[in-house]
Amino acid sequence: MGRLVMCVEGSPEIFPVNYVVQRRTVLFRTANFASKLFALVMNARVVFEADDYNVSEGWSVIVKGFGRVLHTNEEIEEAQRAQLMPWTAGRKPRFVRVDPTEISGRRFRFGPSVDID
Repeated sequence: MGRLVMCVEGSPEIFPVNYVVQRRTVLFRTANFASKLFALVMNARVVFEADDYNVSEGWSVIVKGFGRVLHTNEEIEEAQRAQLMPWTAGRKPRFVRVDPTEISGRRFRFGPSVDID
């Protein structure tokens, strides 16, 4: 699970999405043209954030870049090869790709807390 962040009508909005990484880009699917995709078409600058953890460590990655709806048959066929399946019932026929311009992240190990006086 990741989070797509963008500006919609001048306000920041966050959308949870399931995703895959394909060719060093972030790929997700949607059926909702009225909100996410419309905002992407109108304002292609986006931020994507994903994180995860296990019992000993965690990580977080931030991807800044441009989101775009895939339109051509070649683009859609390539996206389908990623086998990204929707998590919720219903059709999600539209693919969106985030092309990064900047990637940052951090990994950290869990440990005992330190009291600071």
